[in-house]
Amino acid sequence: MSWLTVPTPLPSGPMEIAVTPLGVASAGYVRREGGTPPCTDEPKIRAVTERIGAYLAGRTRELGLPIDWSLSSGPHRAVLETLWREVPYGRTITYGELAARSGVFEDITEPGLAARTVGQMMAANPVPLLVPCHRVVAADGIGGFGGGRVGIEVKRWLLTLEGVLEPTLDWDGPL
Repeated sequence: MSWLTVPTPLPSGPMEIAVTPLGVASAGYVRREGGTPPCTDEPKIRAVTERIGAYLAGRTRELGLPIDWSLSSGPHRAVLETLWREVPYGRTITYGELAARSGVFEDITEPGLAARTVGQMMAANPVPLLVPCHRVVAADGIGGFGGGRVGIEVKRWLLTLEGVLEPTLDWDGPL
């Protein structure tokens, strides 16, 4: 696994992306501190940088990058794959709806437990943006997003980009 930094207009700043021969294995909105091998594969660097840049500039609705799913497994992977397959650009789904669609919580009877578990799974998504956890919202509002206040700002920015939320006066993304 090797890493590259992709500049973004997001409130969090650049993204840190890990690539393997299979695809993108990890993506993060928070800068890592040293100790990780940099990616030196120029075609991969160019593809990842160009595709994320085009997406965040509003020039494309699909990232089109292969995903290396190796950092998720079992129910977590099933929920992430359901989100990736079934919730397209410009759409949202609630935590509870995603839990139901994934089929992995059929034996859960405690009210709200499946939805809360999906929320935790979204917080542990190894490839945010590629597997669009920003599209998963609470039944009564936007819900949470990793990274505290900056994380919520990133979620709002992405949902505004995708047309789910109306731009505010301070919107700094593409129109």
